[in-house]
Amino acid sequence: MKSLFSRTMNGGRDLVLKDLVLVGGGHSHVIVLKRLGMNPMPGLRVTMIARDIHTPYSGMLPGFVAGHYNFDDIHIDLAPLAQFAGARLYHDEVVGLDLANRKVFCRDRPAVSYDILSIDIGSTPSLTATGSAEHALAIKPIVTLIERLEGLKTRVLTSSYPFKVGVVGAGAAGVELTLAVQFAVRQLLSQRGLLGNEPKFHLFSAAQSILPTHNRLVRKKFERVLRTRGVHIHTEARVTALEAGALSVNDGSDRFEFDEIMWATEAGAQQWPADSGLDVDRQGFICVEDTLQSTSNPEVFASGDISSMVHYPHEKAGVFAVRQGPRLEVNLRRVLQRKPLKPFKPQRNFLSLVSTGDQYVIASRGSWSLAGRWLWQLKNRIDRRFVRQFNNLPTMVQDVTNPSSFKALAPTDVLFDLSKVAMRCGGCGSKVGSALLDKVLARLSTIRRGDVLVGLETLDDASVEQVPSGFAAVRTIDGFRAIVDDPYTFGQITTIHCLGDIHAMGAEPQTALAIVTLPLSTEAKMESLLEEILTGTVNVLNAAGTALVGGHTTEGNELFLGLALSGIVEPTQMLRKSGMKPGNLLILTKPLGIGTIFAAHMQLKAKGRWIDAAMQSMLQSSSAASQCLRRHGATACTDVTGFGLVGHLGEMVRASKVDAHLDLSAVPLLDGSQETIAGGWLSSLHPQNFRLRSTIANIEEIASSPIYPIIFDPQTAGGLLASVPAERANTCVTELHGLGYIHTSIIGVVEPLSGRDASIRIKVSGGVT
Repeated sequence: MKSLFSRTMNGGRDLVLKDLVLVGGGHSHVIVLKRLGMNPMPGLRVTMIARDIHTPYSGMLPGFVAGHYNFDDIHIDLAPLAQFAGARLYHDEVVGLDLANRKVFCRDRPAVSYDILSIDIGSTPSLTATGSAEHALAIKPIVTLIERLEGLKTRVLTSSYPFKVGVVGAGAAGVELTLAVQFAVRQLLSQRGLLGNEPKFHLFSAAQSILPTHNRLVRKKFERVLRTRGVHIHTEARVTALEAGALSVNDGSDRFEFDEIMWATEAGAQQWPADSGLDVDRQGFICVEDTLQSTSNPEVFASGDISSMVHYPHEKAGVFAVRQGPRLEVNLRRVLQRKPLKPFKPQRNFLSLVSTGDQYVIASRGSWSLAGRWLWQLKNRIDRRFVRQFNNLPTMVQDVTNPSSFKALAPTDVLFDLSKVAMRCGGCGSKVGSALLDKVLARLSTIRRGDVLVGLETLDDASVEQVPSGFAAVRTIDGFRAIVDDPYTFGQITTIHCLGDIHAMGAEPQTALAIVTLPLSTEAKMESLLEEILTGTVNVLNAAGTALVGGHTTEGNELFLGLALSGIVEPTQMLRKSGMKPGNLLILTKPLGIGTIFAAHMQLKAKGRWIDAAMQSMLQSSSAASQCLRRHGATACTDVTGFGLVGHLGEMVRASKVDAHLDLSAVPLLDGSQETIAGGWLSSLHPQNFRLRSTIANIEEIASSPIYPIIFDPQTAGGLLASVPAERANTCVTELHGLGYIHTSIIGVVEPLSGRDASIRIKVSGGVT
């Protein structure tokens, strides 16, 4: 589970009264997010839960498959869009609903509570034939399709015989996919000088013709195109079974062998909406009224392909999701304000633009048809404009963390009167109520340790723990305000970050005391927030064998979590900063770039996949890395966090009275960090860290390197930096890679002290051996 940064938790002065949860990042929901960003509602907290951080625009997918677009051309990046809207973005997959208690169940995080829920998850190919789920390449999800198509191209290039591809489904999706893949493969073969070995394509339609929902003229045009391209068309051929390398039609009356089978049949629905108790139609799509509300649960809305309008049935097409978006946003506002909702009436006929793979489009609407390359150009401009409006966002419209910024809003857009929010007490009066706290603690599953004599399960005023004979006590404290918008993930990251000091010392974490500040909300929402943040905290502590033994909770302006940790270590096994020895090699276990990537994200300049990779890095515990480094004889260690690589390495060389030679080209970097550094997106702590450049002996030589600023970049939950004997360093790195620290690198060497003061010398390129 991952979660992305948003501005919603950084001010904390906006009282949360209602939760709107958007499940899925479909076409309707991206429109809702954009419009909410342009005109926020005070008191409303918006959360989007999306399986994919980049939402593909379906109209451009055939062009992408054919090679006319790159990944970013056709995808809407949900991370900056959510940031713009002041929404929380949870990267997870929904698996069910508790409609009675208004909760959304996710695959990898705690349940998410809602007051109003909207679902826009699209459709999936209906894999109804026996063996289709195991042996077919479905057109969705897009990520899997992209990966498999790249593999298909490689197999075609290496095939010594004519490659055979079967495509099941001859609607617009199947026809476009066939022609796009054929065009892309032919272009690849042409570039390699291998024309004459093109794959053979077969297209299967269960109906009497291809494109059964289009007019006769369009069908004739595409039949002509397909036959000209050598595609074999099979009509009235319902595929009933698949096996490895073959498919059967019409209950086994015919059997065809293929090297790849692609599946693009009529749309199907995910199972969880029906299993959750929502009204669904025969195909499993959510039944909705004209207002886009569920026919069974008026607090639930649905749009796009996953919805089924009971009074206006229509085929599954992206045009309806796009048209529904503005009306959905209006009705979500109105239901929150308890106003009458407005109906949506879909158009009876719509313009359909179906491409032939080679930048040629055949258009139809009703009985009308038109074709030409100029239509491709027109479609290209329309599609690019649609995607661009969500990816090219202004830096800020209104600051959702500042109540005064809502003065210009119409009174109907405000959920509550900010002037009537009561002043809150300070001192002990600011503590979170004991009843609320007791309910949350009762639901947490904390581990118990034998060396904890008094812990969370008692009502005593402090914890008591025992230090085993022969061990020394290790103490540390750390914490910060919310850096990500998901309290569960924030609890995980903060705990991993705080434990880093214990792991860097080579110690075993023993107990933790938590201090939490909760922004003011209703009691129910504060309870939910506290449970989520402590669940994330406890999950990490439990995995580390660490007992939560107490803490303190209070109200404040913004969400904050801090941990006071205790650990134990045998004095002879303790790792410190002062143990570096000349000849040791320097190992860094995690990549740099957290600070610059999140600084860029705050300004809507970071791609979602960069943020997602940064999240994964922060969520990786250093526990196993610490144990590995000790096994391989590490002589000194620290964790790279707020002071950046130069700051923490500088502490080590000064404490050890040695010099260090750092290879800048060997330093592992997060995806996107070079781009954000080049764009000048720097953390607010970066200027202070940059003053530490006096530690670098040859700063003038490296100042022209475009990536050298990243060695001053502050990290949250960063990796361990250790000095390891040279003869064991490569084996240590190999083991760390096997443990999942895939970016681990040897980045430098420890050298004897060359002057009065310890220093760092950096080279821009060339490996360290």
